[in-house]
Amino acid sequence: MTIPSAEGFLQTASCLPCTAEEERDLVAALTREAEVNIKDGDLRYLVSHSWWINWQQYVGLIGPAENDVDMFPQAPTRPGEIDNSKLILEESNSVDDEPELRRTLREGEDYTLVPQEVWRKLHEWYKGGPELPRKVICNSPTSKSYIVDVYPLRLKLFDERDSSERIFRISRKAKVQELYNLVCSLMSVEQSKIQIWDYYQRVKSKRLTNLNEMVEEAQLMMDQEIILEVKADDTWCSDLDTRSTNNELALIPWEPSTSSFSIAGGPTFSNGFSPRFGSSFSRDNSFSPLLRNTEDGYSSFSNGTKGGIHGLSGLHNLGNTCFMNSAIQSLVHTPPLVEYFLKDYCQEINTENPLGLQGELAIAFGELLRKLWPAGQTAVAPREFKTKLSRFAPQFSGYNQHDSQELLAFLLDGLHEDLNRVKKKPYIEAKDADGRPDEELAEECWNYHKARNDSIIVDKFQGQYKSTLVCPDCKKISVTFDPFMYLSLPLPSTVTRMMNVTVFSGTGDNLPMPYTVKVQKNGVCRDLVKALSVACCLQSNEMLLLAEVYDHRIYRYWNLLEQLNQIKDEDKLVAYKLPVGSENLLRVEILHRLVDRYISESMFNITRKLIGSPLVTCIPNDCTRKSDIYAAVSAVLAPFIRAKVHIPDESAHKLNSNGPSLDGIVLTDNGTTCENDVSTSNVDKDAADELLPFQLWLTDEKANRRDPIDTDSNGASGLITRLLMDWSDREHEVYDIKYMDELPVVFKPGFMSKKNRQETVNLFSCMDAFLKDEPLGPDDMWYCPRCKEHKQASKKLDLWRLPEILVVHLKRFSYSRFMKNKLDTLVNFPIHDLDMSRYARHSSRSNQPLIYELYAVINHYGGMGGGHYSAYAKLVEEDSWYHFDDSHVSSVGEEEIRTPSAYLLFYRQVGSNSCRVLENVLVDTDMVDLQT
Repeated sequence: MTIPSAEGFLQTASCLPCTAEEERDLVAALTREAEVNIKDGDLRYLVSHSWWINWQQYVGLIGPAENDVDMFPQAPTRPGEIDNSKLILEESNSVDDEPELRRTLREGEDYTLVPQEVWRKLHEWYKGGPELPRKVICNSPTSKSYIVDVYPLRLKLFDERDSSERIFRISRKAKVQELYNLVCSLMSVEQSKIQIWDYYQRVKSKRLTNLNEMVEEAQLMMDQEIILEVKADDTWCSDLDTRSTNNELALIPWEPSTSSFSIAGGPTFSNGFSPRFGSSFSRDNSFSPLLRNTEDGYSSFSNGTKGGIHGLSGLHNLGNTCFMNSAIQSLVHTPPLVEYFLKDYCQEINTENPLGLQGELAIAFGELLRKLWPAGQTAVAPREFKTKLSRFAPQFSGYNQHDSQELLAFLLDGLHEDLNRVKKKPYIEAKDADGRPDEELAEECWNYHKARNDSIIVDKFQGQYKSTLVCPDCKKISVTFDPFMYLSLPLPSTVTRMMNVTVFSGTGDNLPMPYTVKVQKNGVCRDLVKALSVACCLQSNEMLLLAEVYDHRIYRYWNLLEQLNQIKDEDKLVAYKLPVGSENLLRVEILHRLVDRYISESMFNITRKLIGSPLVTCIPNDCTRKSDIYAAVSAVLAPFIRAKVHIPDESAHKLNSNGPSLDGIVLTDNGTTCENDVSTSNVDKDAADELLPFQLWLTDEKANRRDPIDTDSNGASGLITRLLMDWSDREHEVYDIKYMDELPVVFKPGFMSKKNRQETVNLFSCMDAFLKDEPLGPDDMWYCPRCKEHKQASKKLDLWRLPEILVVHLKRFSYSRFMKNKLDTLVNFPIHDLDMSRYARHSSRSNQPLIYELYAVINHYGGMGGGHYSAYAKLVEEDSWYHFDDSHVSSVGEEEIRTPSAYLLFYRQVGSNSCRVLENVLVDTDMVDLQT
């Protein structure tokens, strides 16, 4: 048995080992077994996500209804060979010649991970490749959580004997002992005769001596160098300590910490792990000098570089960490945070908060800020911060590209919990509004929030918004006031969207007419129907039924509350004009089939070919006789009658005794029609069928069957009756089908679309879209306490209280299971004098104006797969802007920071206390080791 593939058919010798259903069941069983018995060291294999989706469709795991790609899926076919070529780089430099993965891959978008046994079966059935195995590693022994090490550490081994380099990979969770074993195997040396040093940026910083710590804890980063030192004749032969390298930094020895706790240097280390703070923590601990840590990529601080300006240090990219670097630079240039972390903040470290990180995240961030802020600083490698971040937020471990906004949200929340001044959070029961004034309820909710959450982050970054829900049935209103840390604003690629829809008459009043209307791009189908109603001059006793046509049949009817962004430009939309109240009548769909009128039943499915567009009309539920159905169809077809068509009088007379008659149609000169009343009675069935103006059959939604229509009653039991109309030469002579053929698509790309893509969106239009009244989605229903059931309520957001630091997230990315998209629309955002007065209902600092000034921007360049992050930040004491692109820092003009790449905007309220950081707060010299 040969199997059809994506290219046609497999070779005759290739036979399918089992059916699609058997493949599905076997893969499901193997996956369940692998997940139940997962352990450290298991293998998972990367499979192209697009190929995996095709396989899932083939075996029936996902169907057409779940697939939201640009066009509707065809009948599922067996996929071809597994093609992982898009996941790897063309060239590989690894010692074992293993394919090198592209650094910007995302799980669920670019690749899928499958267990080893599943890969073996898939490869047995489909061949292809290349194989991309990755180890499962235990991320947390206590919680028994496991992750797949998709991007193992790629290290460069530098041999001090001959200055040669070798590249190899090792898991970041591997012990340093395993690193020694691997190096000994590669270099054919004994462990007792070698030493391995951290050689980051070609600076010999520290020797790896703790064999029990993980290489991640040893702060080894992606693509960095390590150096092998070999013992010869009882001496260690190495002249690298004195000879010059590509980096000008000199080796500066570590000094022991004088305290068990240091804000600048972080907690002392034991066995390579950073201990939790316990009873040994004391509020009386003072700051100790920042230890000179050359492994973090900085040396002395002086006024020699960058003119002695503070805060111009870059951050080294540790391997796809531009998302982290841009977020860090934005925060370390936030004036209130600079002021806070340059002072003694240890009194506010909360080691008892179960939701926090026992202060370690705050300490790591504060330490990093102090390294970045002094004047004359060179680029810093945030290796220790990355290690802490990965330990407490596994989603940011490894070296995948991540979303800068997601990191920022986690970091702000983590800093808040670590610095929360509330040691024991009281239990507070939320109270209903009970008709109380908004001012009273909002103040009560804010006080409840502050009773449990009180930190520098709440003080500076958190605001409050009002959320109003209205039940669509009982009109119950629910009002709540909730805190927010940032505003995520929808970003339409254009403010409006042009959509083409063809309007059909369901009563036979006129020919179908295409209309082009303009609607809000982030609106719902009700907005489209409203615009169409105006365009087609809909009468008060008429309504529109919106539907999508695919393959000459109705694919779906659109609910008025569904989002317009679910409608693709390639779709074909129709709207049927029906009488008001038609939802209570029996809906009749008419499909059209091109076929020989007298074809045998056995040849029906072979010759069936649908043509034209479906027609829709309505009839009373008790009028389902054959004559009633033919009369209704005749009325709908009346506008399509060709001009100058004449029916012989004898035929017309006989038709009048049976049902709808063509002589009941009065033709005008321009081809329009009007229909007179038609009478119906019963005559001999065979004679009547012979004289019918067309042939109708009962069918299903896909027109896969045809059943005769009963003369007396067809017992319509559902809300929709589907009919199949035969189109032979006789029907084509009477009716002109061109008016219901070749429907226009919703939008055809061209000059207009190119112009729209370049349209500028104002930040205030994004704000208005965020705050507008809109219905909840079908998957986000609200439980109405009055109706006692879930309802698709309407929701309205209002800003009530604005923070001192306002972070605005522009939602450029959209994700789904099958597709991803980025909007590159230019947002015209103000740099000075952002007036939020008309948006905020209330302000806790009523004596200060709600005027904001921009001080930082996070940019995202490129597409979804290979994007890059950078940041613009303003030095308030210098009143100048700089571009922070990882380790590279350069001056930039204010007029250059407004670009289509802007992703996150940071605003500071004008008149806030911390407007000039360095005038009020000097860098604590006890916290940095200045070179004299």
